Amino acid sequence: MDPQFIQMYPDTWRLEDGGVRFFLLAGKEKALLIDSGMTVSDPGSLAASLTSLPVFLLNTHSDMDHVGGNASFAAFYMHPADEEGYRRSGKGGRLIPIRDGDELDLGNRKLKLIHLPGHTPGSMAVLDVKRRVLISGDPIQAHGRIFMFGQHRNMQDYIMSLKKLEKMTGDFDEIWPSHADLPLSPDIIGKLREGAESILAGKVPGRAETMHGHHIVAYDLGFTVLLCDPT
Repeated sequence: MDPQFIQMYPDTWRLEDGGVRFFLLAGKEKALLIDSGMTVSDPGSLAASLTSLPVFLLNTHSDMDHVGGNASFAAFYMHPADEEGYRRSGKGGRLIPIRDGDELDLGNRKLKLIHLPGHTPGSMAVLDVKRRVLISGDPIQAHGRIFMFGQHRNMQDYIMSLKKLEKMTGDFDEIWPSHADLPLSPDIIGKLREGAESILAGKVPGRAETMHGHHIVAYDLGFTVLLCDPT
């Protein structure tokens, strides 16, 4: 049986799916599913059981645990920089391109889209403007493991994205990440940026590990772990 959505507000739900979570936001005119999870067979039908509004899909990025249920939808919003990785997974559907600064209006519920390259080239966050919540995808986590190894990850871009978010913290009061603790305070962004900079400067000891056939180095920052390529 598929897991069920958990109501957070009258117009907002989350679904916990084996270590990853995704979200459903409803406005007055339409609803947006943010990611489609890892193992849920038909998230579109699950979302439709909660709202009579038309439901659209936005993927924060192309990692498999975020696009597992995309077959429920004929089209999806995604940054074009992640399309190559998405198509390599064998997933179909029509990509509707989104970019930094784009806005989606669900009907009296405006969402601002923020490009955060680093974890993937096209990683996107969604700012729920009126509710003052940032739905961050994977780049922001506490007591989790942020994947920063592999050919499409980039630590320098990640740091630049964190600096960008630091300048926007006056726009949101909470962060809802896709993994680990929820909610998070905006002050974690600066801690992640400082931690990532310290890793690049060689100031954080690393631990060699193997994951999914990759030799990686795990850097424990105390409040979360970054998994990186060996230097």
